[in-house]
Amino acid sequence: MRRSILASGAVAAVLLLAGCSASGGSASDSGVAGPVQMEPGRDASTSEGGALTEAGSEASADQSVITTGWVTITVDDPSAAAERAIEIVGDADGRIDSRSQQAGTDSQRSSAQLVIRVPADALDDTLDALGELGEVDQVSLNSSDVTLQVRDLDAQIAALEASVDRLLQLVDQAATTADLVELETAISDRQAQLDSLKSQREYLSDQIAYSTVTLDLVEKGALPSNVPGDFWSGLAAGWASLTAALAGFVVVIGVLIPWLLPLAVIAAVIVLIVLLSRRRPRPAPPTAAPSESTPAPEHPEPRT
Repeated sequence: MRRSILASGAVAAVLLLAGCSASGGSASDSGVAGPVQMEPGRDASTSEGGALTEAGSEASADQSVITTGWVTITVDDPSAAAERAIEIVGDADGRIDSRSQQAGTDSQRSSAQLVIRVPADALDDTLDALGELGEVDQVSLNSSDVTLQVRDLDAQIAALEASVDRLLQLVDQAATTADLVELETAISDRQAQLDSLKSQREYLSDQIAYSTVTLDLVEKGALPSNVPGDFWSGLAAGWASLTAALAGFVVVIGVLIPWLLPLAVIAAVIVLIVLLSRRRPRPAPPTAAPSESTPAPEHPEPRT
């Protein structure tokens, strides 16, 4: 009898434990996280690594990063390369903020410069496409994390919006005109601060969403030599240097003339003062009276 009771109790305990484990498994299946689905041929460690990778990518997605850069490419024709670069940026849903072009001279090669804005997620593909324009000489990219700045702006914007809403609710409850004026002044101040913060937030959002890259397109080839190759080219170079020197001398004279006129007037005044001081008569020195004790000089008698 006792054995049957013990056996039935053991069976009930086993069934109870099985029910608890089943309920625990169903609860885990209905949780937020959910079970990790393992594909055939993958073990638990691989699935855990994938979950960690997904968590890391989500964390990086929450970061706000501003990317800027500078790219220099040597091309055959800077003008044609600039047109092609504009097409590449347009295909990537980007835009051109500025464009400048310089023609070639005796001292420099022709070039073109573009300031491009491309979506941050398309930056790498865009740079690869731009690299096909010619020979890439320099690539420099800088990333700046502004996550804390963005979060601070969002917090300030939320606080100011809540403050403005509370003040607007108090406007209907204002009992006196003075209270109403004070509330309107406070609302105006907070609204101005709110607009400024929103403008900063929009600027940061644009800088984060679109990377800024300055693209320099430089013509291939060495700079032309300025050394004369024969007598006539040397003569022309000498004449050009002489005319340039004369032109510079004339410019210097033109610069000095306004200064020479007042200096000449001052010098003339000084010379006039010196001449007048020299022409002024000087007083004669006083002569001593003859003393009585001193005998007058005797005139010698003429000889006969």
